[in-house]
Amino acid sequence: MVHWIPTREEGLRRLERFLPAAGRSYAKLRNYDLGPGNHAHVSTLSPWIRHRLVLEKEVVTAVLERHSFSAAEKLVQEVFWRTSWKGWLELRPDVWRQYCRSLESLVEQLDHDGGLRRRWEAATSARTGIDCFDAWAGELAETGYLHNHARMWFASIWIFTLELPWELGADFFLRHLLDGDPASNTLSWRWVAGLQTRGKTYLARPDNIARYTEGRFRPAGSLAPTAPPLEGPQPPAAVAPPAPVAWERGLPSGLLLTDEDLDPGYLLDEDRAFQGFATLTATDRRSPLGVSPSVLAFTHGALADAAGRLGDRVPDPQGPAVGADRIEAIVDWARAEGLRQIVTPYAPVGPTATAVQALSEKLAEQDIALIAALRRWDQLAWPHATRGFFQFKEKIPKVLSGLQRATAEAV
Repeated sequence: MVHWIPTREEGLRRLERFLPAAGRSYAKLRNYDLGPGNHAHVSTLSPWIRHRLVLEKEVVTAVLERHSFSAAEKLVQEVFWRTSWKGWLELRPDVWRQYCRSLESLVEQLDHDGGLRRRWEAATSARTGIDCFDAWAGELAETGYLHNHARMWFASIWIFTLELPWELGADFFLRHLLDGDPASNTLSWRWVAGLQTRGKTYLARPDNIARYTEGRFRPAGSLAPTAPPLEGPQPPAAVAPPAPVAWERGLPSGLLLTDEDLDPGYLLDEDRAFQGFATLTATDRRSPLGVSPSVLAFTHGALADAAGRLGDRVPDPQGPAVGADRIEAIVDWARAEGLRQIVTPYAPVGPTATAVQALSEKLAEQDIALIAALRRWDQLAWPHATRGFFQFKEKIPKVLSGLQRATAEAV
């Protein structure tokens, strides 16, 4: 059984254990999916990075202290993949809204289209008869994790062999993945389907699966031989990237932690004192069909860990710990404490950002500002997410250089 401990300490421990293999070994072996509990060739850090219990910068810095850039380039790129997806969606938030609307329609369709429902239920309950696909569906539901290569194979089979709507597959992942992320998940499924890079699809091939599972699966004859791209609207034009927002020192202030960013150390210094903090999670809003208990448990555990790590840096009283349906409790707390502003790490496009925006509007009615503080990592990287990753990766050295300069200036 795989154990996922939702603490920063556990994430840093995993990072330290993986560092020796983060260079050329990772580049050579990362595509091998050897099954549940046997993912030694990848870091399995994604649940911690996704919630920023461990930061992208920390991973890249630790790896480059141990390996040369040329040796560790593949792992560095993989860390930046997630950043590029988040930046791309941040510049085109309507793509997320389109996905949500399509998913709502498909969920309604499941209620009256018996054929679609039977095929969807077979896929999500590991009863398709395709042994590799069913094994991955079972692993995902049981462990909350899938190797990245298996995710691509799974999505390809879902779309091109089972001919199921990609949005229902993306939703299945978001309901069960501990690292489920609106940007990475949605855009990866779109990429497999040929909607993200127009006309370019990903075909799951039996020989590729047999090779990279070391013969565990040999699905010859059971998979679609071609992957014609799906039809869909062109992505909307990019909007301006979010800009850093200054927040006023000296005002009575509260800190808000959300499930998007659980290492708020960059907001804490002697000149920026908080009178207390609250927590907000929108994990249950990731799917209209209900989120896995293990995903909810990981996220709530991660929030508790982050709150515990604040220690005496943010004094009591602790404010409310609420879901997206109870944001009024945070407004009531802010009023009772006489707060003039609440500061929170910037939440990128997704359910949490929607909840934070609703909270901001409620607070504004009480003349209380909500400040979404953008990390330097995102500020430097997201504006480069204008096209695909192969254009974005050329900017990685520039982003890393900018981060180094910012660190030097802060010393």
